[in-house]
Amino acid sequence: MIFMKELIVATKNKGKLREIKDLLKEFDLKITSLRDYPKHPKIFEDGKTFRANAIKKALTISRFMNKLVMGEDSGLEVKVLDNQPGIFSARFSGVQATDRKNNKKLLKMLAGVPLKERHARYRCFVALTEGNKVIAVVSGSCSGLISQKSFGKNGFGYDPVFFVPQYNKTFGQLDPAIKSQISHRGKALKRVKQVLKENLIG
Repeated sequence: MIFMKELIVATKNKGKLREIKDLLKEFDLKITSLRDYPKHPKIFEDGKTFRANAIKKALTISRFMNKLVMGEDSGLEVKVLDNQPGIFSARFSGVQATDRKNNKKLLKMLAGVPLKERHARYRCFVALTEGNKVIAVVSGSCSGLISQKSFGKNGFGYDPVFFVPQYNKTFGQLDPAIKSQISHRGKALKRVKQVLKENLIG
């Protein structure tokens, strides 16, 4: 009997998991998440960078499970706000943060700033680990502007306010297939695919 190799994504974020599953659908992998393992050890995201947090997420779970794990950390950096919210993107509006609250706080902080000065970039770091071994760490980024209002209901996080001039749309309005080609996560996952092909699959 042949068992499908499992890849645990060290997240409970449904939006991230959905995007990762879609981007890795060509591989014969059983993709699970922390929602499938409620007794997993707590992960303390106390790294100073996206990279450090991605590695910590992956290693914490792979050491406990002794399986192939993907740790992903990503967020938004806004130039005029000294690259805030950065690593605090998910909890920007406080302990009870939601996507809506985070976007509302961001737009309030940027009130009065012209669109052309609202430069931002999404960044994503992905670590692949197995047991105690770090197999690879890859990254991707996508530049854009922060819109003056929320537009669209696609995606999650800051997608409704992340405006891509090339398409004259926010990620919230953009077709998910196009987003997956140009997004920070899409670019990082393309590199993950290469690592999987070279090291683990086939």
